[in-house]
Order: sequence, then structure tokens, then C-alpha cells
Amino acid sequence: MPREYQYAFELRHLVYFREVARQLHFRRAAETLAIAQPALSRAIAQLEAGLGADLLNRTRRGVELTPAGRLLLERTEPLLRSLAAIPADLAALAGGQVGQVRVAFTGLAMATVLPRILREFHQRHPGIRLELTESPTSAQLAALQAGDIACGFFHPDAPTPGLHTQMLLRERNGVLLPTSHPLARPPGDALRLRDLASTPFVLFPRTHNPGFYDRILAAFASAGVTPRIAEEIWPRANGVGLVRAGLGATFMTPSEAQNLPPEVAFRPLAGPAPESRLVLGWRQNPAPEPALAAFLAVASRGEVGPAPGGTRARSAAAGPT
Repeated sequence: MPREYQYAFELRHLVYFREVARQLHFRRAAETLAIAQPALSRAIAQLEAGLGADLLNRTRRGVELTPAGRLLLERTEPLLRSLAAIPADLAALAGGQVGQVRVAFTGLAMATVLPRILREFHQRHPGIRLELTESPTSAQLAALQAGDIACGFFHPDAPTPGLHTQMLLRERNGVLLPTSHPLARPPGDALRLRDLASTPFVLFPRTHNPGFYDRILAAFASAGVTPRIAEEIWPRANGVGLVRAGLGATFMTPSEAQNLPPEVAFRPLAGPAPESRLVLGWRQNPAPEPALAAFLAVASRGEVGPAPGGTRARSAAAGPT
């Protein structure tokens, strides 16, 4: 056995010592431990020999702790309490009451379904810690396959082998404009993409979500318009920030547009418009651990669905979304 794992005492020696230190009396400690007093005395002597220190002063009236004994007791108490808690901790872990789940999400998820899911999950499972990371679809798919995250909220547009996916949101996009744009008012009227032929657009790098990017270009092509792409930026909040600064327009779902800053206005689109699709995905194998299973159960509940204006779809296993 490697030297770092070699100890001059056993766990039972620490248990025996703690009881003697509590009782300060060998006979009473032996009775509590249900062992013979000579066996207890030998065990304490073995512990002292192994540590090379006197732990107890024996007197006619009982026992006193030496400075070394007090130090050992201070170190032993939390160790033994921690060991005693292991069975309950393992049971809680197996029951999905404690644990940690690594979750990735996109800006659309955080702007729509995810806050509701997080609120309900923390109410139901306060002992499970969620590690949240904003990440584009392409990075989430790679992280799921590698096992670096437990589940993700993303936007796939092709089969996802080895993954379970559940559709959470599917919406046509409108357009987000700076309020200074001549087409920003009135807010209720629908625009057409050809109305925005001269408007620069703020998008995201195509590698982050090729399917949605291509649906944007297809919508422009169907409208007979060549898009003016002024910036490609990520994360999502930065693109909205550029619109707020008046540097262009961007696409947004009605669910995202529930609470907008005063510098921007949302306009629905008539005619060709790209569609956003948000799914929850996790690996088929291995089976979800209890903490992940608890999170998936909450995320899949109907009342935690999309914000007003969104649609919900049934789940699918390893299929296109």
C-alpha cells in the first residue's frame, strides 16, 4: 500500500478514544462501547504508540486529556461526524434530494422558459445545486456528447444522435428595432421583410446555430430581399444591446419581447419570417442520475411551459427538432 495511505491506527481506535475522552473514565466508556475494559485500555495504548504521544493522564479518580489528547479530540470529532453522515447523504443523493446538475442555456431559454423552471426547481429541490452556463447550440451539443454538461436548452435543426430532446418553444420571429427607426411605430402593426431592405441587421456567428441562421437567409430570399448584416455578435444580450444603441435591427420571438427596454420596439412580421425552436436535451446513455432526473421532471411539467405567445410540442428521442 502506498505510504500516504498507511496509518498507525484504525478507525476503531479513534472511536474508542473519543468515547474515553467524553466519559473521562475507562470503565464507563467500555460499558458504552460494549467491550471489555482491558481491550479498551490496549486499544488506547496502541493509539498512543502509533501517534507517538500521550493522549490521556490516568488518575485514581479517572482520566484527564493531555494537550495532545485535546488536539486529537478536536480533529476526531468532525471526522467521525462526517463519516456517520455518509449513509444519510448517499440515501439523499440516490433519492434526488441533493446533488449537482450542470445546465447550459441560450439567451432565448433565459428570456422565456428557463426562469420559471429554475424558480419551481429551487422550491422543490433546494438541496440540488445547478451550475448554469450560457452557451451557443453548437457548443452545447459538443458538451453533451462529451459529458461536460448534464442537459442543455438549445436550438438543433438536425437529428441529434444519442440525445433525448423535448421541444419547449416554437415561434415565428418578429423584428426588434431601435425606437429611433422610422418603422418602430405603431407597435401593433406587422412589417414585412421587404420593408426592412435598407435596415442593417445584427445577427450571430453562423457556426453557433447554423439552422436558424440559414432560416433567416431563406426568409429574406423568400421576401426577395438581400439582408444587410452589420454585425455578428454573441451572446444574445450583446446583440440586443447593439439594437438599443441604434446600430441595427435583430430578430426576436414574441415570448422574448414581453419586457423590453424603452430604447427598442418589437414589431411582428407578416409573410416570410424565421422560426425559433427551443428544446431541452440530455444524453440517452447513461440513464439520468437522480438529481438530473429531478430537474428534467420539473422542466417537462406542462405548467412550466413557454411564456404567453409560445407553443409547446411533444418530446422526441434523437429526432430532428
